[in-house]
Amino acid sequence: MTPHVTVGVDESPESLAAALWAAEEASLLDVPLHLIHVEEWPVTAEVPPLSAESLVERYETLLRATADRVRDDRPGLDVTTGMARGRAPAELTAAANEAEVTVLGSRGLGGVVGFLIGSVSLAVVGRARRPVVLVRSGAPPSGAGSGDAGPGIVLGVDIEQPCDPLLAFAFGEAARGDEELRIVHSWSPPPAYGYTAVPDPGVGSGPGRKVTEGLAEMVRPWRSKFPAVRVTEQAVVGPAAAALVDASRSAGLLVVGRRSRRSPVGPHLGHVAHAVIHHSPAPVAVVPFE
Repeated sequence: MTPHVTVGVDESPESLAAALWAAEEASLLDVPLHLIHVEEWPVTAEVPPLSAESLVERYETLLRATADRVRDDRPGLDVTTGMARGRAPAELTAAANEAEVTVLGSRGLGGVVGFLIGSVSLAVVGRARRPVVLVRSGAPPSGAGSGDAGPGIVLGVDIEQPCDPLLAFAFGEAARGDEELRIVHSWSPPPAYGYTAVPDPGVGSGPGRKVTEGLAEMVRPWRSKFPAVRVTEQAVVGPAAAALVDASRSAGLLVVGRRSRRSPVGPHLGHVAHAVIHHSPAPVAVVPFE
């Protein structure tokens, strides 16, 4: 299949924000943008034929209007549209597995309207084999291309786990958009040290130095592959989710990973990814890795 970016479309403000963000991403990747709407039919009663026909026309109009808006913002971008019928999590996950990146609207906590929120977005990011980006209403399009003035990209990593797909995605985004990349690793010192004994984990000896050196070692090969990317590394003491949500307040994109393993109860979305999806004001990219 031809490489492309996919965006889920419904009638929510978050959907339009996601479409505009996705258009920027498609432009940077130099690939087409595909808009998809999933028709979720009631399962407890048949939809009258006239109602079904009316809904199809309504959503076709929605797709055309969204495509027109995207083309106004990105003249020359190849934009296609399509509709699928079925359960939104399954249909959107299938579409995401065929795309370079999939973008969905998200309200975070408290949203009650629209199918691209709550359990649906969580299901897609928990199952998709490709990166999925969740975008809030009012979020600016990707800051890519804005250079030094851009808000930059924050990447959360765990130095104890190999995560090359995560690093590849974040460095690629930063390189294409000429964005600064801030890489954050959160850790806790051994109980014998206590937090007060390590005020700055990047200074001195002991656990702090070991963590800082481990982070530098993880990033070093990627600095070589992407020499033009401006990179800063930060080892912070404390819970990872809190550190990343705090960092996201001044970021244009927050990137986190998700282990691809499956649990006995289905796809697993780690607590850090789950927390930042709900609380980050910036768009959140969830990248699966082994």
